[in-house]
Amino acid sequence: MSTPDMTTAPVAARSTDPLGIEVPSTVPTHWYNLAADLPEPTPPHLHPGTKEPLGPADLAPLFPMALIEQEVTTERYVEIPQTVREIYALWRPSPLIRAHRLERALGSRARIYYKYEGVSPAGSHKPNTAVAQAYYNAVEGVTRLTTETGAGQWGASLSLACALLGMTCEVWQVRSSYDAKPYRRFQMETYGSVCHSSPSELTEAGRAMLAADPDTTGSLGMAISEAVEVAAKDPGAHYSLGSVLNHVMLHQSVIGQEVLVQLEEAGERQADVVFGCAGGGSNLAGLTFPLIGQNLREGTTTRVVACEPAACPSLTQGEYRYDHGDVAGLTPLLKMHTLGKDFVPPAIHAGGLRYHGMAPMVSHALNLGLLSAVAVEQDDAFRAGVQFARAEGIIPAPESTHAVAAAMDHARTAPEGEVIVIGLSGNGVLDLPAYGSYV
Repeated sequence: MSTPDMTTAPVAARSTDPLGIEVPSTVPTHWYNLAADLPEPTPPHLHPGTKEPLGPADLAPLFPMALIEQEVTTERYVEIPQTVREIYALWRPSPLIRAHRLERALGSRARIYYKYEGVSPAGSHKPNTAVAQAYYNAVEGVTRLTTETGAGQWGASLSLACALLGMTCEVWQVRSSYDAKPYRRFQMETYGSVCHSSPSELTEAGRAMLAADPDTTGSLGMAISEAVEVAAKDPGAHYSLGSVLNHVMLHQSVIGQEVLVQLEEAGERQADVVFGCAGGGSNLAGLTFPLIGQNLREGTTTRVVACEPAACPSLTQGEYRYDHGDVAGLTPLLKMHTLGKDFVPPAIHAGGLRYHGMAPMVSHALNLGLLSAVAVEQDDAFRAGVQFARAEGIIPAPESTHAVAAAMDHARTAPEGEVIVIGLSGNGVLDLPAYGSYV
């Protein structure tokens, strides 16, 4: 029997290899980094023990080197891998839609547009970074990711990304959302992931939190502690964060880059004012950082308004200081607007906005006066969400309703011809029980 010629044997394709399909030129080729244009650098993350700026070795147990490099880079543009662009092409570019019917319903003389991220397979903007993070982990040989999630949009998105890239995912979901939003858990499980209610009995951090308050509704800070603990103990696992960190803001910049192109195609010189919901900061940054960068480089005058829940007002009432990103104090110290790592917000429907702190880059931009912030009450947000749905046909995610509410208040008295852009970060199809009290 002859021996097979191993030199000509086919090489098995890896999940990270490009498929070789044509990607439309309208899908961004690079991510944009606001750090390149900021007048002052964002304060560095600090080691929780030494209080010294973090080095790559400090982050290596949790993140792949490519993401660590992106966390600290000051390059204006970072190339998007072809495999990631091929996946993006499933839904990108997302549409920028003129809200003619909403304009009529409000009696507004402004021109209102909304950037709709609910067209992604997971129904929100979160896959923009989930796919990138899963890709870089898979390239480094990591087979398992752990993470936290509030409303479940991030958990579902990372589960989607892991399924597409041949990985497994374990998610800790804030208890109040886990109980109120079972369909998000089903979505994660359909993609092959495991979802736990947080705090849980599965981790030291979770057991300590439950011992302190058995009836706690949970928080993103608690869920982060559990996910980080599990990843740190497993050499084959890494942790993945859906917001807050610089590399997440970078990946989400595809949203705002598309807005700039789409506004020009619509015949608009610039957006006059942009409203985005803000919890950890990823949607707001993705939508607005490319526009803020244009302001800084080209002298445009787009005004950015961060819209956060009044129940968790980190930007409007938090202190700008170093704080941990989690309750147990396992994460680095981040310079951010914070309500304190032990703050447990009320169990509002916008679970994705229930975070005690704000992304360091968003916090820094606010501190520099590059954006402003408003706090929106839940009742006002949902009433606006209902009116938007009845005018435009899309039911916004509870998180998005905060931006919708602030934009609608502004639009009623906006000057004629003003260009308003709303970040519609996701759809609310899996959050319909939250609308029950408002219809």
